[in-house]
Amino acid sequence: MVYRVSVWLVVVCSLFLIPGSVTGQIHRVTDEVRRADLESKARVEQMVMVPMRDGIRLVTELYIPKDLDGPFPAIFWRTPYNFSRLRGSNPSRPNAMLKYALDAIERGYVFVVQNERGKFFSEGEWEILGFPRTDGYDALTWIAEQPWSNGKVATLGCSSTAEWQMGLAAMDHPAHAAAIPMAGGAGIGRMGPFYEHGNFYRGGAMQMPMASWLYGNQNVQRPVLPEDLSREDRIRLAKYFDLAPRMPKVNWDETLWHLPILDFMKHIGGPPGVFSDMVQRHPDHEDWYQGGLYHDDEPFHVPALWVNSWFDLSVGPNLALYEHVRTKGEPEIRDHQYMVIGPTLHCAMYRLKDPTVVGEMNMGDVEFGFDDIVFDFLDRFTKSVSTEQASAYDHGEPRVRYFAMGTNEWRESTDWPLPGTESQTFYLGSGGRANGLHGDGVLIADPSGDDAELDRFVYDPMVPVPTRGGNFCCLGGEPEGSYDQRSVEARQDVLVFTSDELKEPLDAAGSIRVILYVSSDAKDTDFTVKLVDVYPDGRAFNLDDSILRARYREGFDKKVFMEEGEVYELEIGPLSTANVFQAGHRIRLEVSSSNFPRYERNLNTGGNNYDESEGVKAHNAIHHSEQYPSRIVLPVLR
Repeated sequence: MVYRVSVWLVVVCSLFLIPGSVTGQIHRVTDEVRRADLESKARVEQMVMVPMRDGIRLVTELYIPKDLDGPFPAIFWRTPYNFSRLRGSNPSRPNAMLKYALDAIERGYVFVVQNERGKFFSEGEWEILGFPRTDGYDALTWIAEQPWSNGKVATLGCSSTAEWQMGLAAMDHPAHAAAIPMAGGAGIGRMGPFYEHGNFYRGGAMQMPMASWLYGNQNVQRPVLPEDLSREDRIRLAKYFDLAPRMPKVNWDETLWHLPILDFMKHIGGPPGVFSDMVQRHPDHEDWYQGGLYHDDEPFHVPALWVNSWFDLSVGPNLALYEHVRTKGEPEIRDHQYMVIGPTLHCAMYRLKDPTVVGEMNMGDVEFGFDDIVFDFLDRFTKSVSTEQASAYDHGEPRVRYFAMGTNEWRESTDWPLPGTESQTFYLGSGGRANGLHGDGVLIADPSGDDAELDRFVYDPMVPVPTRGGNFCCLGGEPEGSYDQRSVEARQDVLVFTSDELKEPLDAAGSIRVILYVSSDAKDTDFTVKLVDVYPDGRAFNLDDSILRARYREGFDKKVFMEEGEVYELEIGPLSTANVFQAGHRIRLEVSSSNFPRYERNLNTGGNNYDESEGVKAHNAIHHSEQYPSRIVLPVLR
């Protein structure tokens, strides 16, 4: 059963729960105020070099409560990023580590920050996810053995500070008491229908944000300090420089167009590293199953609070991961999984604003006491709590909190996928002219028309459909979130299928299936889809999008090319949302063959794609009839 919660009630209650300090939600207090408070309340130990099993040492910084009695649980924030910025300030982007360090100190935790191997002052060679199964495990052992420790460690972080947590949780470390992965999709390998491998692929097509991210992070060539340098010297030198690379500025609007993709880093003068290797792997390559990625054949041993966002790069795989742990975990672990899904961009849950505007979509005031949810969860699993408190959390807390767009309200549920949803199918139809916003494409209740009915369009990889917003991050400044799509829908290479105006609200929440029947004169091409909420005034806001490379329609472990004149069934990877399509609104599905630079362009040759520079036009078609029932299937709450 799904319960609706008054946003006003949640916010008011959360205000009464927040301690009388300067912490609060991160946007409410400046970094300068928070830093001064932290310095007065914490004893700081800098440049602690923590040894790993092979002798490599990782730089670590400790924040220990001054005025509280231990022993303490620890919150462990492990990162490939420069944590000396904890002492810096960016008014437009408040420092998350600074915020959580102060929150931890005030609530009776030691806050531990550590750089991954090969990053900044940490020794060794870097690898994506930072060796969670070895270095992560050894770091937990070291923390639990400290004299101030109560033996329990919680892992916390967002994006790259979250993504290593899943691999560690598979190891069943006795000190790993709780995990809060926020937006941790790049730590997920194969998860059910998703073969994204750390957000590198979607539907067999490369996601371009990984290229721009690796430009700034695969910097394995770097200066290092002598191993025998004293801690005092390291602290002193850290005041002079922090070993952070100063990457040359890149014009991403031009750079993302470069072909072949294999030479992308060389073209922009980027550092050598894993990108050129990764781009040559197919979506089920054996190398994806090495290293730190977490896959759906592994156990999960830790109570977790999963924090996701509707407009993030990884919401689909994260929802699938939550379902995996809830259904396949050990009983005592599966019952201690909780999830929050907000209407925000990547890692924005603790940077809420009033109102929260995601792209061009106004969500209103979405604050809901997130800090208290986080620390109530941590207290339950890392501190000695009364039986009454433990019972209240285990049986009184909602398992899932999610934000329903369209009504802009927080809701609670006993589980995810939501109990009580029913499938509602809309079939694609037209008179053969669904091209563009003013075409005749419709979404209807039943398949109709003869077997010859189809819509054609030409996909030219040299003139791809442009990305306008979407569920991604970190793409060279490309705008993220929800935007009016009418400028995209005006193109003739975008098929637009729209329902009638809804007479009553349609409440959709969960994973959305899209099945298309397609044909092409190319051996291989892509098919893209986008779910859109059309307002009465015509504005058309994107909710989620996806893609499938046709050669992988029979599975990501094989390549099966197309033949001209044949019709093929494609099921595109699930879309994910929670949106109430209000009365007077319409549901829209866009279909095309590109969404660039969100996804790499398929050059349509049937070749490797990553080492090619010349493309050919593909003449593609979507078939819709009783024989070819192209459709979208929404999970609807009645």
